[in-house]
Amino acid sequence: MHLGKPLQLMRSESLSAGNKGQQDDATKAWNLATALYYKAGATNPWRLAVDTARPQSCALGVAFYRSRDKKTLNTSLAQIFDELGNGLILRGTPVHLNKGDRIPRLTAEQSYSLFKSALEEYWNALRNYPARVVIHKTSNFIDAEMEGFAQAAKDLRIDTVDFVTVMDSRLRLFRNGDYPPFRGTSLELDEKRQLLYTRGSVWYYKTYPGMYIPQPLELRVVRSEQSPAFLAREILGLTKMNWNNTQLDGKYPITLSCARKVGEIMKYLEENDRPQIRYGYYM
Repeated sequence: MHLGKPLQLMRSESLSAGNKGQQDDATKAWNLATALYYKAGATNPWRLAVDTARPQSCALGVAFYRSRDKKTLNTSLAQIFDELGNGLILRGTPVHLNKGDRIPRLTAEQSYSLFKSALEEYWNALRNYPARVVIHKTSNFIDAEMEGFAQAAKDLRIDTVDFVTVMDSRLRLFRNGDYPPFRGTSLELDEKRQLLYTRGSVWYYKTYPGMYIPQPLELRVVRSEQSPAFLAREILGLTKMNWNNTQLDGKYPITLSCARKVGEIMKYLEENDRPQIRYGYYM
């Protein structure tokens, strides 16, 4: 991290052909080449189609990780990804759990600082601010968090901030046929809640390319000017943005899917160490 050089570690058994439980050689080679290509910083291997009729937007994921001594819970990062796939990682400040509540919460001041710092890094990298930011969390937003995020957006003159909670759902849908619902299937439960299958049967393969019964996500729209269908399409697109492998049907959007891996690296940095901001350092 301190040398500013992204690494790719490989074990000899991972390169051996025919090992049980491993991918085929072609998939291994493709995954390795894609990861090295992205880490080298040439350009993004692929990107989402951009709707020029809409204002520029980016997605910000907020997650948490536990320190090595397991006494402190830090905001692991603000993970920012724009429509072109540019990804930035930012470490936040320590967060302490309240007694009786195992879910970490940000104060208004922490939310303000995290959002402002993240978008300032966005500016340094891309030389412009987005017109819209959608914030993803795996837990419900509280008023203090939304207040801090909204105030930071106002100070940076960002027009729109959407708040969406993304979590696993215990509900399942069934369809006629032998396979699970198609990837991209969504169902509105009410005005603020909908189910979204980010993994499922795929038209192109004419089958379900998975081993277990797919579990849909529940999207809770806390505040947004966008339609539920737009938010579902946006999250579905962000599931394709993980260049750590070539699987184009990831379950979680990239704003949340890399949180655990980033936290596993962040916890080994000292408080005075400056983390690299490019996502390529955490793959």
